[in-house]
Amino acid sequence: MPALIVTAHPDPESLTQHIARRLADALVAEDVDVETADLAAEGFDPRFTLADRHTYQVGGDFTSDVSREQARLDRATDVVLVFPVYWWSMPALLKGWIDRVFVNGWAFDVAPDAGIVRKLGRLTVHLLPVAGDDIGVYERHGYEQALRTQIEHGVVDFCGARRGVTAFVHDSEREDAAARDRLVAETVELVRAAIAPRD
Repeated sequence: MPALIVTAHPDPESLTQHIARRLADALVAEDVDVETADLAAEGFDPRFTLADRHTYQVGGDFTSDVSREQARLDRATDVVLVFPVYWWSMPALLKGWIDRVFVNGWAFDVAPDAGIVRKLGRLTVHLLPVAGDDIGVYERHGYEQALRTQIEHGVVDFCGARRGVTAFVHDSEREDAAARDRLVAETVELVRAAIAPRD
């Protein structure tokens, strides 16, 4: 059950990166092969260029950096996106990674007679959004549903992947470190159990 953990936060000491490391440790303890893609540290370029437009139009001819990311995803059965919520969405770095990597010819095909052919049925996608506001704010304004619609339906379903666990870490900037740590532990356990259930 190889897992790929993808993070998009520039601060290696951030809660986002802490959660990603904690999840990786929990999965390794269950004998899961884990690879981490730290997009910020690795310098992934999220800008959609003319080369990416060409790739989309022809359904192939991927740039080398996109091919590397696709190869990492091809090695995994589960991918976990761990990211801070910026303006009720994912950071531009993660959105650009999706824009450039989950493309025609790899994540899906546009077939003239069959329409969209979804190609990522082998992959389960889990989401770990790290939110500054509490759950009440998300419920009152529909932010959680909006984010779920955007990513679960707009990306995961579109590419034919399976929806895994979506577990928000709400109120991530609270001063009660013990309460925050309990929430992080619960969230990590939800994803660990989905990827590596115990007998």
